[in-house]
Amino acid sequence: MRALNPSMLVRMAGDRATGALLRETGTVYLLDGEVVHAESPAAPGVDVLLLARRRLSSAEWQQTIDQAGARCRVGRSLVESNLLTSGELEICHLGAVFDAAFFALAPRTGPTRFRYGATHWFGPVRPLRAEVVERETRRRQELLDRIWPHPEVDSAPVVRDRAADNPAVTRRQRAVLDLADGVRTPFTMARLLGRPAFHTLVDVRRLAAAGHLRTPRRSAAAEPSPIPAWVADLSADPDISLLRRLRDALEATL
Repeated sequence: MRALNPSMLVRMAGDRATGALLRETGTVYLLDGEVVHAESPAAPGVDVLLLARRRLSSAEWQQTIDQAGARCRVGRSLVESNLLTSGELEICHLGAVFDAAFFALAPRTGPTRFRYGATHWFGPVRPLRAEVVERETRRRQELLDRIWPHPEVDSAPVVRDRAADNPAVTRRQRAVLDLADGVRTPFTMARLLGRPAFHTLVDVRRLAAAGHLRTPRRSAAAEPSPIPAWVADLSADPDISLLRRLRDALEATL
């Protein structure tokens, strides 16, 4: 493996490379220069999202992996076995990819490496241009900062502020508040709720901004992480219709 900087995602895409971009916060997989999968310890995987929505049973998921994992066709096998429709598969997979890529491509992480030829057992569903993935990553970070510019709430245990006279909350936000026990982090909550981690961060920041949740004190040495240049230097023509369709479909299920 060769040491790279984060901007190498677009460079490897330009070279039509196949392999995995490896970072401490996650992995992005390319096939012929297009993003086909992403995963991160911070983001629930496709299995968590599907099982939480009761679209699959644990037995059906495991059977599909056993039968198609070695051939890197798990996604397509779910459709061929009539366990999911192609539309369901595409929406769920795109949501998981964008969610994991948001963390995998986050700034202030360690070394980045590219492992040529690496593939993921889920297999390609709808390939994405690297520029689209990076642009969506930047959009999501900007959204979080507009909601509540205190990133320390993203990873700290979530603590309710019960003393404040706070405004009403949505059903989705209520589910987050119900899990706020001073121990669970937003990432733990996302898995328990079976929701994308980014959506949970949005709820946590909105709740913190409204006074429902306590915002941890930032240490004197802590500084907000700027948006890196490799995210800002993007193509001006992302697939906006795809991103809107994905956003609308995901929000409709939550």
